[in-house]
Amino acid sequence: MHSGVEMGIIFRQLNPHACRTYLVGTEGANEVVIIDPLLEHVGEYLDLLDRERLRLTYAIDTHTHADHISGAAALKDQTGCEYVMHATAPPRCVTYRVLDGFIYHLGAIPLEVMHTPGHTKDSISLVFPDRILTGDTLFLDDGGAGRDDLSGGNPKEHWESLQQILKLPDHLIVYPAHEYHDRQPSSLGEQKIRNPILKLRTEEDYIKHLEGLKFGPADWMKEILKVNYVCARDPKSAWVPVDTPACEVQNTQAYGINDQRVVRISVAELRRRLNLANNLLLLDVREPDELEGELGHLAGIKHIPVGSLSGRLPELEGHRDKHIVAICHTGGRAHTAAQILMQAGFGHVYVLSGGMSAWRKAESF
Repeated sequence: MHSGVEMGIIFRQLNPHACRTYLVGTEGANEVVIIDPLLEHVGEYLDLLDRERLRLTYAIDTHTHADHISGAAALKDQTGCEYVMHATAPPRCVTYRVLDGFIYHLGAIPLEVMHTPGHTKDSISLVFPDRILTGDTLFLDDGGAGRDDLSGGNPKEHWESLQQILKLPDHLIVYPAHEYHDRQPSSLGEQKIRNPILKLRTEEDYIKHLEGLKFGPADWMKEILKVNYVCARDPKSAWVPVDTPACEVQNTQAYGINDQRVVRISVAELRRRLNLANNLLLLDVREPDELEGELGHLAGIKHIPVGSLSGRLPELEGHRDKHIVAICHTGGRAHTAAQILMQAGFGHVYVLSGGMSAWRKAESF
């Protein structure tokens, strides 16, 4: 946990894991802001505020998060603070929308909003006299920057945002919204040397770099975006993997949780196992209407939509000794389902490569 007091700024990183939440205030005053809070830790934030007799004025999200559920709405409910995001932010319950160049003063210390779209349309960075909170626009060292393949992502806009950050003073210390490998905050000047994203010379180089990366599946991230759009107050509203480097473009390869590779099996292999009457459970994770659609479904499936899977895992407890094959339309949601099962300790999990689309295509030959 990094903390410090410089230039009259009280600055604390509150979370013990990869998602960073920052509490910022000034010495001698009891008003503070909390930046990028997590819903699962709201109780701890409230205890801290009560214990140290601090008044929360703003809960700020640097963007609409896709890898955790925001705690800003719950903090607004509990403390009466303003929920602050950029003017383009989708969440419905934001109470104070800001534009590029907006300046808020913590005592005598200015906090300036810089609109830095690219990772999302609503991404902002927060610039203090001695530091910058970059959200997912810029990470540390070989972490690079946030991925641009999610809703609202735009590589061209991200490139332009990075160019704006590069114009800022080199002495600013960079504090991102995520740190997955215990890299330590360092100056923007050092990041110009150590971060490969900032070494790319042209917009074309940047886009080519992104196109050469293999992003991991994002189905579960889309579900979290939906939950954040409606300002969820229940930490179990969506499944969230623990400290997976899901937002780093450098670390989003197609692996399962904790670097366990998700095993895919072909249509032919699944048919062979079914013919052998092996100890299989077919888990179809599509939506109910898809089961009766053009592709239909396989006989004997267990049906649990991927968005409901984390909350319905007890239904699978009696099948832990089985080999579970996750199935969806083409394989993306099944990959997400396999990750959920693997994190829950299921030992024999597979994905039908190509999903029901591949199954029906194979039948036509």
